[in-house]
Amino acid sequence: MKVICSSEESLYRPEAVRWRQRMELMKPVGDSVVLLPCSMKKPYSNSKSHQAFRKLTRSFQELIVTSPFGICPRELENTFPIQSYDVSTTGKWSSDEINETGRLIEKYCRNKNVVAHLHGGYLESCEAYLDDFTLTCKDGKPTSPYSLYNLRMELKNHAKINRRDKVLNELRSIAIYQFGLDAEEFIPDNVKTKGRYHKKIMVDGTQIALLNKDTGLYRLNLAGGEILRKLDINIVHIDFDLKTNTVFAPGITKASHNIVPNDEVAVVRDDTVVGVGKAILTGREMEKCENGIGVKLKHRLK
Repeated sequence: MKVICSSEESLYRPEAVRWRQRMELMKPVGDSVVLLPCSMKKPYSNSKSHQAFRKLTRSFQELIVTSPFGICPRELENTFPIQSYDVSTTGKWSSDEINETGRLIEKYCRNKNVVAHLHGGYLESCEAYLDDFTLTCKDGKPTSPYSLYNLRMELKNHAKINRRDKVLNELRSIAIYQFGLDAEEFIPDNVKTKGRYHKKIMVDGTQIALLNKDTGLYRLNLAGGEILRKLDINIVHIDFDLKTNTVFAPGITKASHNIVPNDEVAVVRDDTVVGVGKAILTGREMEKCENGIGVKLKHRLK
C-alpha cells in the first residue's frame, strides 16, 4: 500500500508521526554513523544512488535522512511505511521539516562520529542540530565521482562493524520498532535466521517468528508469543477455551492499551499463550466492546 506524502502537511500524517516516535527509540551500532540522502525508489537499496553508496558504506551504520519520516536506519528500510511512501521532491525543506528531522538526527547520532554525505534540506537539518560532523558531499552532488571519492577516503578513518553485530542490531531494531523499547530482549544473542527472502527467526532450534520481507515486520509463532508474555508486551487476556482462530471481544478480559489494529499480539489464558495473531481492534476497544472480532489468530494451541 502506497503512503502518499504530497505536501508539508504530510509531516503530521499518523504513519509519519508514529514512525518518528519509534525512531526516537533506535540506537546505532558501532562508533560512526554515515548520513545519506533518501531516494525516490523504495526500498532505498534498489536505487542507483544507494547502490553506489553501499559499495562504500555497507560495513558502517547507515542512516537515511528523509522527510516527512525524518530518519531511517538502513536496517529498517524494508519496514512499512518507509518502504512504500511517495513524496514530491523539491529540494526545499520547511523549518518544521528541518526541525523534526534534525532533532531525530541529533538524538540518534549522540556521542558518535558522524559522516554527512548530504546536500540541500538534508544538510540543513544536520547543520541545525549537529555541532561536529564531516561533510563528504561536494558541490551538492552526492553521486559525483568527487563526492564518492571523498566518502571512501573519509571512511578509511572509521572502524567497520562486525557482520554478526549488524545482523543482531537489525533484528533487534525491527523488534523495537514493532513492539516498543523493551522488545530488544525479544531477540537473544544466540538467534539464527533461515531463508533467502522471508526469514525464519530461530532460537535453540525453535522458530519464534517469521520476518516478512514484504512488510519488514515479524509474524509471531507460539514460541514468540511466549517471549512477549514474559516481557508483558502486546498481551490479550481471555477467559474461555479457544476452539477457532477468531477471538471475539466479549471474551477478552484485558488487553495491552498500546495495541493498535494489525499489531501482532499474544493471546493468553491462565498464564499460558494459547494463540498468536493480528489485532483487529485497539487494546482499549477489546476491553470495552460487547461484540465484534478482537483478534484473528495465525497459530493457536491445540
